[in-house]
Amino acid sequence: MAVNMSMEVLIIDDYKTMLRIIRNLLKQLGFHNVDEAADGSAALQKLRAKKYDLIISDWNMEPMTGYELLKEVRADEQLKHIPFIMVTAESKTDNVIAAKKAGVNNYIVKPFNAATLKGKMAAVIGDF
Repeated sequence: MAVNMSMEVLIIDDYKTMLRIIRNLLKQLGFHNVDEAADGSAALQKLRAKKYDLIISDWNMEPMTGYELLKEVRADEQLKHIPFIMVTAESKTDNVIAAKKAGVNNYIVKPFNAATLKGKMAAVIGDF
């Protein structure tokens, strides 16, 4: 299945530099419809106001973490179908298992490059 390059992507991170890095990587990969949120609660507001095709969220944020956001998204009938990729600086096995149980589609450990992001995204949404 070919991926629609105009799909809407929401990236969530409380670190502005990381948002810029992910946005630039997505742009390199051909994705230009990218919105940002600084934490899970801001992301939820955006998710409920607009249709998104992919969520890429950091794990460690305040006041709502990426893990808490994932659980909220998966519990919401309107949002639970959206592919969700978690980004983290730690590759703790417990975190990976918890995220998998909560319904994450894929997991990226920082630092990463465009090729890594493309591979993780392709595993979730199909080749592009």
